Amino acid sequence: MKYSQKADPRNLDEPSEEADDSQQEAVCPEPQRGFSRRNFVFACGGAAALFALGGTVKAIGGEVLCRPPGGQDESVLLGQCIKCRKCLQVCPTGVIVPAPLEKGLLNVFTPTLNFKLGWCDYCQESHEGVPQCVKVCPTEALKLPQDATVETVIIGKAYLVKEWCLAWHLKNCRVCVDECPYEAIEFDKNGVPVVLYDKCNGCGLCEKVCISMQSSRNVAHATDRAITVKPVEVVDRLLAEALEGGR
Repeated sequence: MKYSQKADPRNLDEPSEEADDSQQEAVCPEPQRGFSRRNFVFACGGAAALFALGGTVKAIGGEVLCRPPGGQDESVLLGQCIKCRKCLQVCPTGVIVPAPLEKGLLNVFTPTLNFKLGWCDYCQESHEGVPQCVKVCPTEALKLPQDATVETVIIGKAYLVKEWCLAWHLKNCRVCVDECPYEAIEFDKNGVPVVLYDKCNGCGLCEKVCISMQSSRNVAHATDRAITVKPVEVVDRLLAEALEGGR
């Protein structure tokens, strides 16, 4: 993005002795306080855009997002991330993406995870378990405890919508069970997949490989893959709501 450069009044030619006071004021105007007309227009335009995205409160507050390893302290990440995108550039699986505006102004361009593009293996295969996103972060917005491991860094939790799941529709699908590297998904006594939350660290491989939204095997009324990884607090809320609803 290119930014226009305004002339610095200090670089302008010195006014001649004949210049009157009004000319000198034109060269070195007093700083204006409050909104200028241009800022007012931009503010109105921004407010209109936020309303179009679903309301200013939600847009400004932002959603809770799944973050790369070391970004689980949301206040630290938002306070220290400079949106340099170095973490995106080094991610070997391409799972790290910049958060879009609809995720909220506080989140915009900060690193989040898109498990439809990749999954987080803690860089075990490519860099011997040294997360490259943490390694290159210049501000420590992504920072791990010294004793952190792939099992203890909880990126999120897998959440299964049984109404969208092919296996729950008796269509003989077992992809997520077979692919989960932590054995955090298994078949229950009824032969349908369930998530073992004490084993799941939110790596996202189950979401990446889920085939429930493929055109040839789609489930009616589904709006996403049957299993997705969400922030821990979001999954806790969904499970509590399901329990209250008797599902």
